[in-house]
Amino acid sequence: MKRLLTIIFLSLSISIYAQNTISGTVTDPSGNPIPGANVYLDGTYDGGSTDDKGNFSFTSEEDGVQTLLISFLSFETYTLQADISKMKTLKITLKEDVNSLGSVILNAGTFSAGDNSKASVLSPLDIVTTAGAAGDYIGALQTLPGTSNVAEDGRLFVRGGDASETNVFIDGQRVFQPFTATTNNIPTRGRFSSFLFKGTNFSTGGYSAEYGDALSSVLLLNTIDEPDQEKTELQFINVGIGGGNTQKWEKNSLSVNAFYVNLEPYQDIIDQRVQWLKPYESIAGETVYRHQFNNGLLKVYGGLNYANFDLIQEDINIPEGINFSLKNRNLYLNTSYKGTLGNDWSITTGASFANDDNDIKVINNNVDNETNSVHLKMKLKKRFSNRFKLNFGAEQFFNAFTEKVNSPDFNTFRSSYDNNSTAVFTEANVFFSKKLAMQIGVRGVRNTLLETTRVSPRASLAYKTSGHSQISFAYGDFYQTPQQDVIKFDQTLEPEKSSHFILNYLYQKNKRTFRAEGYYKTYDELVKFDTEQPEFNSIYNNNGSGYARGVDIFWRDNRSIKNLEYWLSYSFLDTERDFRNYPTKATPNFAAKHNLSLVTKYWVNSLKSQISATYNFASGRPYNDPNQAVFQNRKTRHFNSLDVSWAYLISQQKILYLSVSNILDVNNVFNYQYSNTPDINGNFSRRAIRPNADQFIILGFFWTISENKKDNQLNNL
Repeated sequence: MKRLLTIIFLSLSISIYAQNTISGTVTDPSGNPIPGANVYLDGTYDGGSTDDKGNFSFTSEEDGVQTLLISFLSFETYTLQADISKMKTLKITLKEDVNSLGSVILNAGTFSAGDNSKASVLSPLDIVTTAGAAGDYIGALQTLPGTSNVAEDGRLFVRGGDASETNVFIDGQRVFQPFTATTNNIPTRGRFSSFLFKGTNFSTGGYSAEYGDALSSVLLLNTIDEPDQEKTELQFINVGIGGGNTQKWEKNSLSVNAFYVNLEPYQDIIDQRVQWLKPYESIAGETVYRHQFNNGLLKVYGGLNYANFDLIQEDINIPEGINFSLKNRNLYLNTSYKGTLGNDWSITTGASFANDDNDIKVINNNVDNETNSVHLKMKLKKRFSNRFKLNFGAEQFFNAFTEKVNSPDFNTFRSSYDNNSTAVFTEANVFFSKKLAMQIGVRGVRNTLLETTRVSPRASLAYKTSGHSQISFAYGDFYQTPQQDVIKFDQTLEPEKSSHFILNYLYQKNKRTFRAEGYYKTYDELVKFDTEQPEFNSIYNNNGSGYARGVDIFWRDNRSIKNLEYWLSYSFLDTERDFRNYPTKATPNFAAKHNLSLVTKYWVNSLKSQISATYNFASGRPYNDPNQAVFQNRKTRHFNSLDVSWAYLISQQKILYLSVSNILDVNNVFNYQYSNTPDINGNFSRRAIRPNADQFIILGFFWTISENKKDNQLNNL
C-alpha cells in the first residue's frame, strides 16, 4: 500500500511539473485592452479568453516550440512561434484588420454601382430604372455629378472633356465602338443590354494605372458571373420587340437575347424636325456563355448590331438640306478568364475584337470605312498580406483603319493606318491601418504609329476621419492618341495629355450617402488644325492646351421617406481650352457651368407601381456668334427637362410600362448654326439647333417566364 501511494504521488508531481503557464496582455494599437480575445495553442485544446483588462492566463502540458494564436473581430490574427517556456507575461498588440467592415476605401474620382463595393452609391437596379434613361445605362450615368448634359449627343461628357475622352471596358477588355451609329444632333445610346451587368465603376477622373488612352474618364462594366435561374424575358414596346432566354447547367450557363427597333411607325404619329427618308432601324443580338472551372471563371460574350437610316437635315447654307444616310454593322467579341493560382496569386486575362463597318452617303459623296480592333490583356495579382497587394500586367492593342471616299470634286480618296500600341502597368495597394491607405502605380505605353513612348504615374491616398466618413486624394497623368478623324490625315502628331488632381469627401450611414469632390485638370498637347473640320490639306499641330476645374456634389437618401429613393447631383464646371480650330482659348459648346439632376423612385404598394421622375437642369452653353467680335461670346437658354415613368405590375411577372421625356414640353436649344456669308446689312443669320422631337414616349409590355414567380423585369426598365 505504501508503494502504491508513492507511485501515485510521483505521477502527480511529474504531471504538475510538466504543466506550463502561458500568460500575457492583449491591447490595440492605441494601448487599450482588448477583452474577449480568443487565445490558444495551435493544434491543441489549450487556451482561453482575455478578461476586461486584456489579460489572459492558462496552462498546458505541451512542451518545446509551439504556435500561439490570438484572434479578435476586426483585428488581424496574431501568431507567435516560440518555446512554450518563454510564453509568459507577453505584451501583444493586435493590428487592425484592414479588410474588415468600416475600413478606409480608395474611391476618389470613382462612382461604384453593384459588385458589393463598399463605395457603391447606386445599385444595378438604379442604373436602369431611372426615368428618362429609357433602359440605357449611359442615360442613368448622366444623372451623376461630373457629367455634362449634352442631350443632342447621348454620350458621356465628363468634367470639361468631350465624349471621345471617355473609354468603355467590359470585364476589363476595351469596347471600341460602345455607342450605336448616328449623325450630328441625333442622340446615340449604348449598344449593350443593361441586364448583362452586375456592377459598374464610373470614373470621373484619376482612374487606375490599369487603364489608359482616355483623357477624362473610364466606364468599367462587369457582366454577371452566374445567372440566378433559368428564365425567358419578352419585351413589346411601341418602337420595337425583343426577347431573351437563359439556360443553366452544373458548371455552365448560356444567355441569348435579341432586339429589333423600327422608328417609322412612331415617327409617322409624332412630328419630327428632321425629314426622315428612311427612319432609324436596327437589329441586335447578344449571347453570353459562362463556364465555372475549379479555380476560375471563363466568360465569352458576342454581340452583333446592324443599323441604317436615311434623312435630310436642315442646313442654313444649303436650302434643300443635307442628305445623309448610313448603314452600320458592328461585331464585338469579348472573352475573359479570372482565377486563382495558389499562394495568394490570381490571374485575370482576356481578349476583345471589334469589326465596325460603315457605308455613308453625304449629299453626293460616298464614304466606306472599316475598323478592325483587337485588345489582348493579362494581369497578375499577388496578395502578400492584408496590408500589401500588388497588381501588374501587360496589354496589346491592334487597330487597322481603311477608308475610301468617292466624290465628284476629287474622284476617289483612300486612307488607312495601323494604330498599334503596347502597354505595361503596375499598381500597389498599401493599407497602413483601417484608417489610412494608399494606391500607387505607373503605366507605360509605346505607340508604333506615332512612334512615341509615354509614362503615366498615378497615385491616390485615403484617410478615414470617422466611423462613417473619409477624405481621399488622387493624382494622375493621362495620355490619349488623337482621334480617328485626325490621324487618318496626319500620323506625325503627339499623344494628347491631361493631369488630374482630385480631393474627395465621402459620408455613408443608414442608407444615406453624401459625397463632395473638388478637382483641377490641365490639358496639354491638344490637337489643332486650321480648317473648319479635319481635312487632307489641313495643317495640324499639338499646340493646344486648356484646363477644367470644379466641384461635384452628390446626396442619396433611401431611408427618410418610406418607399422613396432619391438622389441629387450638382456640378459646377469652369473650363476653357484651345483645341481643334479654335482661334483662342474658350469654353466649348458641350460644357455647361452648372448641371443639376434630381432622380426619384417611389413604390406605391396599393397600386403595385413604381413611379419615377428625373429632373435635369443645365445652364446655358456657350456658342460663337460671328456678329460679335469675341469668340464663343454668347450662351444658349438654360436646359430643362422633367422625365417621368410608371411601371405597373399587372401580375408579378407581367409589367406595363410608360415613359415620357420632357413631359412639360420645354423648348430646349442646344446651339445655333450661322450662315457662312452675311446679308446685305452685314449680319449673319442663324437657325437654332433643337431636339429632333421635344418629347419621346415609350409604351411597353414586359413578360418574364421563370420558376421563381416573384421575378420580374423591373431591373431592365
